[in-house]
Amino acid sequence: MLLLIPLLLTPSAIIAREITFPPLTGYSNLFSAQGPLFTQSKEEIDITTGPKFAGLTTFANLPYVHCLAADGVEVEKYDIAILGAPFDTGVTARPGARFGPGGIRQGSRRIAPEFGWNIHTGENVFLDWARIVDCGDAPLTFLDNTIALKQLDASHKRTSGRSANSSEYHIPRIITLGGDHTTTLSALRSTHERWGEVSVIHFDSHLDTWDPEVLGGGISHYAGVNHGTFLHIAHEEGLISNSSVHAGIRAPLMRPKGDIRNDLRCGFEIVTARAIDRIGVDGVIHALRKRVAGSKVYISVDIDVLDPSYAPATGTAEVGGWTTRELLAILDGLRGLEVVGADVVEVAPIYDNPGETTLLAAAEVVRSLLEILVHKPVK
Repeated sequence: MLLLIPLLLTPSAIIAREITFPPLTGYSNLFSAQGPLFTQSKEEIDITTGPKFAGLTTFANLPYVHCLAADGVEVEKYDIAILGAPFDTGVTARPGARFGPGGIRQGSRRIAPEFGWNIHTGENVFLDWARIVDCGDAPLTFLDNTIALKQLDASHKRTSGRSANSSEYHIPRIITLGGDHTTTLSALRSTHERWGEVSVIHFDSHLDTWDPEVLGGGISHYAGVNHGTFLHIAHEEGLISNSSVHAGIRAPLMRPKGDIRNDLRCGFEIVTARAIDRIGVDGVIHALRKRVAGSKVYISVDIDVLDPSYAPATGTAEVGGWTTRELLAILDGLRGLEVVGADVVEVAPIYDNPGETTLLAAAEVVRSLLEILVHKPVK
């Protein structure tokens, strides 16, 4: 045995990775006996690729397209557009959601198309058939709600009115980054113009079907258009069908019976937040799919559907909500529906924690919505 020891210690028996360290003099002496610190000359340095945190912040590092360019200006074609709606003067509680679009994009910086493979499905939504782009934010005034909503109406109309990149599916679909929930009204108007009536799956802790005369209208007609009445107004305008549904509801009512009666008139059923304790994630998915079956669908996600422990950065937080994992699992269960538009709203970054809990959650919800849209193209 003693004769074998020298053989085991010989260099020929050792396989090691060769590691070359830069000179200790570092930046002051770029060349040394070990060779140059930089392996490329200044002319060869690559600045065309780099970390996901470089450059302009678009959602998931997607390409930016000026979708709002004037009519007649040639614009790159797309199939799904990300459109920001920086508006929060329709809130009844804490403001700050005008910074939501930027916050959601910030939360998505770690996502990139080439690294977007879903571990659960093995698919990459960014490298599928649809060309997905970020259109930036609609230019909305913060001094006049009526003008701002008209600006958002026009932005949606122009973005969805362009020819899609696909030769088979001709109408681009939009995911809106809010902004307070009033912005969904403009999205529904645009969706109705392109697709007709839709069933709404509304993830929220609040009903948002309050009569404008009850919430805000007592002050002025102008004040009656807000983030708690937009679904009532959408019903009045004939934008949504009577097969819509709320999911995650848990907030108190203003009127014990009147609010529920009005909600039924607006065409909604309710799946409460606590229903998940009784029927589970699969039960919630089944209830939502059954309600909207056979119709085109719009999905609106108020981030306050999540419990404040998972999403503190919102204007009207309500305790007792769902976890991020539960919400993402429910969204995954909606694949196969004909979803023609979607949004994530009420993200107010100023109330988030340093770990950006809400921004990360909102960005992941957007990615789940993208997967639903790509999975089921709609003619």
